[in-house]
Amino acid sequence: MNKPEHLLQILQNEFENHSYGEEPAELYEPIRYIMSLGGKRFRPLLTLLAASIYSYDLSLALKPAMSVEVFHNFTLMHDDIMDRAPLRRGKPTVHEKWNANTAILSGDVMLIRAYDLLLDIPKDQFRQILHRFNQTAAEVCEGQQLDMNFETRSNVTEEEYIGMIRLKTSVLLGYALELGGILGGADEESVRLLYAAGENMGLGFQLKDDLLDVFGDPSKFGKQVGGDIIANKKTFLLIEALTKAEGTLKTELEKWIALETFDNDEKVEAVKKIYETLGIKEFTEQKINEYFARGLASLHALKVENSRKEALLTFVQQLVEREK
Repeated sequence: MNKPEHLLQILQNEFENHSYGEEPAELYEPIRYIMSLGGKRFRPLLTLLAASIYSYDLSLALKPAMSVEVFHNFTLMHDDIMDRAPLRRGKPTVHEKWNANTAILSGDVMLIRAYDLLLDIPKDQFRQILHRFNQTAAEVCEGQQLDMNFETRSNVTEEEYIGMIRLKTSVLLGYALELGGILGGADEESVRLLYAAGENMGLGFQLKDDLLDVFGDPSKFGKQVGGDIIANKKTFLLIEALTKAEGTLKTELEKWIALETFDNDEKVEAVKKIYETLGIKEFTEQKINEYFARGLASLHALKVENSRKEALLTFVQQLVEREK
């Protein structure tokens, strides 16, 4: 059985030795920089784990799996510019370390290199995979635009938010699993189940991010707890709080959202207390568990021996239990 940690090490080695280009250095150094910042690498790992269910030879799945991660980091590079984010994984973002124009152009090359990593796909699978890659890439961009639209709106609904994170986050996880299934030789129904698993897990994963931003352990979370509250970011928690709050609680919540000058720690504690009073943490945890349960149900429905699914199921359980 291909254990997740073994496959992850293979991926790390491939990324460390992969060349995106050399000259001009100003174009390629930012790519090497953002890829060297690491991250969880769980998207390409999902591709390899899905492929391993149906095939013992993962050589054909390795570069396409890397393509998923390069594309993901391309979106992060451009998202950071749009968000004016100063840090990525605790280090300066590319546009801060260089400049916005360099980050835009280097990001463009990353997208091209993501396509390069798909070139060795067998001819009988190439059209299907390329079509799904393009569809997924467009959906991720649609999700980012919706996220930006929400910044200027005060009435975002739960349904709209779930639709946005499905596009911005979940579809790429669905594609990562689907891609592995196709490359491994899975039948059409199994490929559909793999995509559904990734899509639902992606929703659970993003809601877990929203939750950890408020209630996570700062020593484990890896970034400032309460950052979403400080920025008035339309997260699942804030949307639910605005829907459920009444009377003085609603007035207080709206006051903190409207304030332009405030003490960060004071605001985080005040809004967090409102969330606790409204039971937002418990409600969000319930939603997270529902989406992960749906994802796991799709994986359990795959018609293969349980031993073939064991590595993927183990890794998914780690995602469910993560604290950062």
